[in-house]
Amino acid sequence: MRSLYCGELNESHLDQEVTVCGWVHRRRDHGGVIFVDLRDHRGLVQVVFDPDTPEIFSTAERIRNEFVLQVTGRVRNRPEGTINEDLPTGHVEILGLELNVLNAAETPPFQLDDDVQDELRLRYRYIDLRRPEMQEKLRLRARITRTLRNWLDDRGFVDIETPILTRSTPEGARDYLVPSRTHAGEFFALPQSPQLFKQLLMMGGMDRYYQIARCFRDEDLRADRQPEFTQLDIETAFLDEDSIMTMMESMVRELFDGVLGVQLPDPFPRMRYAEAMERFGTDRPDLRIPLELVDLGDVMKTVEFKVFAGPANDPRGRIAALRVPGGGGISRKDIDDYTKYVGKYGARGLAYIKVNELAAGRDGLQSPILKFLPDAVVEAIVSRTGVEDGDLVFFGADRASVVNESLGALRVRLGHDRGLIEGDWKPVWVVDFPMFERDEKNNRWMALHHPFTAPNIDAAAALEENPGTSLSRAYDMVINGTELGGGSIRIHRTDIQQAVFRLLGIGEQEARDKFGFLLDALNFGCPPHGGIAFGLDRLVMLMTGATSIREVMAFPKTQTAACPLTDAPSTVATGQLIELGIHLRKPPEVED
Repeated sequence: MRSLYCGELNESHLDQEVTVCGWVHRRRDHGGVIFVDLRDHRGLVQVVFDPDTPEIFSTAERIRNEFVLQVTGRVRNRPEGTINEDLPTGHVEILGLELNVLNAAETPPFQLDDDVQDELRLRYRYIDLRRPEMQEKLRLRARITRTLRNWLDDRGFVDIETPILTRSTPEGARDYLVPSRTHAGEFFALPQSPQLFKQLLMMGGMDRYYQIARCFRDEDLRADRQPEFTQLDIETAFLDEDSIMTMMESMVRELFDGVLGVQLPDPFPRMRYAEAMERFGTDRPDLRIPLELVDLGDVMKTVEFKVFAGPANDPRGRIAALRVPGGGGISRKDIDDYTKYVGKYGARGLAYIKVNELAAGRDGLQSPILKFLPDAVVEAIVSRTGVEDGDLVFFGADRASVVNESLGALRVRLGHDRGLIEGDWKPVWVVDFPMFERDEKNNRWMALHHPFTAPNIDAAAALEENPGTSLSRAYDMVINGTELGGGSIRIHRTDIQQAVFRLLGIGEQEARDKFGFLLDALNFGCPPHGGIAFGLDRLVMLMTGATSIREVMAFPKTQTAACPLTDAPSTVATGQLIELGIHLRKPPEVED
């Protein structure tokens, strides 16, 4: 139907007769001459229709935006003064000799260059996908996927699919459940990840596995979460964590170099989890931002200011300072905005000190909290934070988790607000994670990663004696504050796996009911093994500069896990429910 793409035309095609197909991007009527910008996935070309061909001109008068056309015409230079240097095809145009309307279009609900709400864009996603930026992102995604596949194929990894219909297992989020028609009253679960199956593949002797895997988690959504998402899933046998990390960072380096022409460091730096939390308040630090948290708990234990003294004397508390170079000019309104911002993370306030003139001592400092702090404490703050004239220091004082989350988030926002970003790409491996974290509300241990992560303790008894201080053999790859991938060496011994289950409150019968197949497999010659999973959507989001993974997925869901395009989820016919043995009850009425 066409001889070349719209975006391919250039001066080498002058005086040739060509046929192009595409959508009407824009139509203009200039004094009896009609100009049409015709668009396909390669770009735009200008087509001109003049009154010398009355029948064609009459048809051209009726076309509107998003009509689908086939045009045959002669390529010629644009007249002097009409060249568009911003377009690859901007030096030429097509004089239309034949015009075929392949399909008319109703007036679209928005123009492709409009700034419209996400809900409307997702409702008419097929129109939104015509935008050049969306097409570029999806094509780059395909290139990223192809590059990763080729890299892994070349190194002996085998692409193996794992089941989508599986059993429900506790992996940290709610499962999506699928009722079984042939087993009444029983359910499949959609996989949160292929975790157990890829471990079973190692036990089956596959040695090196990968999969571009679809995963499903019924959890609260945000910019980098969707109910269904894609990950690059990888598992290897007979490799330790150093070998896996070295191999994976080599893959990512070659990916960035091959796709973006970006040279990432070799090797990636490594940082212990405890250091990341202490310095940045998060286990996914953005190292481009030169701001760090500074502990002040020891110097605040004896102050009379309870806001500081309470957390300072609480084993679970933390007091930290965040110095903002040149932040003395931050207005009170902005400070109030930052206070509201950290409130989203549980902080009950945001104390601060402005440094006007260090040489003037207390008189050179400005803050409502100064009257509560002795001279020695003020001197310690000045010394530890390294403040200079014109700086500002923010303080967090609360449970350690609240301080870390709130100041960690504030650090990132300040870095962007104040233009403090240094460099384009800064990767880091975060290692030496705690094996468990304490759920104080329910008084139990929880796995920081998942219950199949190996501890760095090789004896089950020693692990159970010291769960709070045990570290895991886990590792996360972080770039620019985004966790791209997380993995670990897995448990390959039955006694260690059973000890972990006990610590997590999973009794022997529950473990047998939910993981009996895994426990059995561990007893039949399980090799040491480990792996990693990269969030493919996050990786593409990062590499394209998008702000949400919805921008790099063809058909994403909204933040309520709904699809405006297909109106999913939806009700189903009563007959289908009867077949499945399901009876729906009305939800309880909500009282005013």
